[in-house]
Amino acid sequence: MNNILRLANLSLLILFPIAWFAPLLRAGLLPIFGLSEISIISGLQSLWDTDVALALLVTFLAIFAPYLKVIGVALIQFGLMRRKVLPALEILGKLAMGDVFLIALYVVLVKGAGGVTVETGWGVYLFTACILASMAISHLTRKR
Repeated sequence: MNNILRLANLSLLILFPIAWFAPLLRAGLLPIFGLSEISIISGLQSLWDTDVALALLVTFLAIFAPYLKVIGVALIQFGLMRRKVLPALEILGKLAMGDVFLIALYVVLVKGAGGVTVETGWGVYLFTACILASMAISHLTRKR
């Protein structure tokens, strides 16, 4: 079971970067004009041009927090870090889940505006699955 947890956790080191570049949303004024795909990375790029403080926060929550958590859990699983750090790592995972909430909130807000089309992309599901898997893995690691 320990090896399965380790493998699942290490697979997140590959899946998170895929989720960052995967299309989260497809948005446009009207469907006839075509829809632009928005990923975490493309969203961050445009955010850096408009609001640096928010870009820093989203960069931390979407990229650094989940990745640091996965690395920290891996260090615990391989006996290179003490288990006492696990509660702090779990907080990082909860902070990353805040990004999923923000994405959902933006979709709801934009869908309420007239003439705007927003469709969720498969990246939302992948990013959410990665966050939830990371939370489950750290929970199961705590029990061991």
